[in-house]
Amino acid sequence: MARARSKQVVSPTERDVLAPIASEAIDFRDLIYKKHEGVAEITINRPQVYNAYATSTLRELSRAVEDASFDDAVGVIVLTGAGTRAFCTGGDVSEYADRYTQRPRDYWKYMGLFQGAVEALLRCGKPTIARLNGMTVGGGNELHLACDLSVAASHAYLGQVGVGVGSVACGGATQWLPLVVGDRRARSMLFLNERIPARKALDWGLVNLVAPTVRHGPDLLDHPSAEEVNLAQKGLKGYEIDLTPLDSAVAELSQRLLGMFPECLRYTKQQVNFWKELSWHSTIGHGREWLSLHFTNRETHEGMKAFVDKRRPDVAGLRRRLAEGKGGEYLFGRPQRNCPSCGARGLPDDFDFCGRCGAPLPSLSALGG
Repeated sequence: MARARSKQVVSPTERDVLAPIASEAIDFRDLIYKKHEGVAEITINRPQVYNAYATSTLRELSRAVEDASFDDAVGVIVLTGAGTRAFCTGGDVSEYADRYTQRPRDYWKYMGLFQGAVEALLRCGKPTIARLNGMTVGGGNELHLACDLSVAASHAYLGQVGVGVGSVACGGATQWLPLVVGDRRARSMLFLNERIPARKALDWGLVNLVAPTVRHGPDLLDHPSAEEVNLAQKGLKGYEIDLTPLDSAVAELSQRLLGMFPECLRYTKQQVNFWKELSWHSTIGHGREWLSLHFTNRETHEGMKAFVDKRRPDVAGLRRRLAEGKGGEYLFGRPQRNCPSCGARGLPDDFDFCGRCGAPLPSLSALGG
């Protein structure tokens, strides 16, 4: 008697999980997501803050990349920013200052979302192109580094800002810049926050192509000066930004990729990712923990607030505190004082009066402190 063959049943729910979604059916707030002729284009659409990503942006980015990964009609993923000013300038520092300096434990959760977005780009199984339509800074450069290839507008520049705003660029930059541009160049970007113009980035191997995007009358300028870029951004004296050459270069690169065998591309990406993934997974968990703890530090508080206030951070003042033995581990000093009037304990050593009852506090010298 012949045995009946078992039939695998796939539930509608399982089908829905794996099925790609029509791009117009996804209700994104921070992104524009389009799919056309084998290319999925993800645009960070927050030009009012130079395409800085918020917590919600990271959730949406992971979802968009996952959808493009699952869609067999998509062969290439392009990541870019809205407008002509910025590709992405990293995390929204206003959100950092308002939310995460107040609830540092939540920064650990936030970093999990950023890690997820980066790993979505690393593991999507399809080639990714960063279309750098403007400044590419901080976490924006880290998203760029997570992509496989990049094309920069000639008016763009790249850089890191971590140590200048009370943070550390360990979301991809500390791991991958040494691999991409070499140790010394990586250190100058990370330690000094140097801006790297597009043509210099091409010389360093930080981008694959540069497209001329500064136009003066009928002419596109291959090597625009900083002054010409500034005039073009403002639309003055006949200068303007023209992204048509950037779009053409990205389209040509996409078509070349679409001419390659998709499964061979997928495995090649997995192989080439070895050093990136090794350095990433060796450090990102530690970086996530350290950054979360450091959000309680005076450095982060001063750096983020200064950025929002549009002023220079008081680094010299913090260094003076260090020299005096006060440190920056606590925003208002070490929790050394106790109030003899109301019994409050662990008051900051910078306080001369109790923060609970207002009574004068004994001097530390009187207490042997």
